[in-house]
Amino acid sequence: MKARETLVSRRSWLLAGLTVSLSRAFEDNPLQLRYDGDTVRVAASSALHFLTGKALARLQDGDAVAYLANLELLDATRTVTMRQQKGRFVVSYALWEERFSVTQLANKPVTVDGLSMQATESWCLDSVAISTLGLDPARYYWLRFDIRTANATEIAAEGPAGLSVKDLVKWLGRKPSEQTQWGPLERRVRLADLPRTPGRGSRG
Repeated sequence: MKARETLVSRRSWLLAGLTVSLSRAFEDNPLQLRYDGDTVRVAASSALHFLTGKALARLQDGDAVAYLANLELLDATRTVTMRQQKGRFVVSYALWEERFSVTQLANKPVTVDGLSMQATESWCLDSVAISTLGLDPARYYWLRFDIRTANATEIAAEGPAGLSVKDLVKWLGRKPSEQTQWGPLERRVRLADLPRTPGRGSRG
């Protein structure tokens, strides 16, 4: 009886260790996700920051910086894009208040002011979402995400932005700027394994 208890105890420790290892591996992935109802969203993480480097320097110099984000849901082979969601944002910085303003470009642009750096990144990431309605939750998929800086022409080429190209050029300036990209980041997921939180729909 004692030997069996020792065996069960050892097996429990091994399983617990395996669970912890898988959990840490999941958390260490730079592409963090939130399963918001029936919608997958990119979540802010310590490994994903885009208000950095030259883009941040431009903001602190008084320039507005435009970003193009892209989230794709691919099949298990990573060769077929099943669903896709893009996001367009313009970020500016108020030097005296040390706060950011972000506008999500769409038919009806949405602007939020007075944000911290972390809140700005979270707001942008949270706006890029993919519906999983109709997808098999038991299948494996790949999610791929990237975000990059863009100019007025690239922003306008993605479709109606709620602003004319002339207004975008005036806002972002004509001066060419070096493009910076974060990603692509990828993650293999099974929808049934993602913890769900109550949904609230997408702003996009």
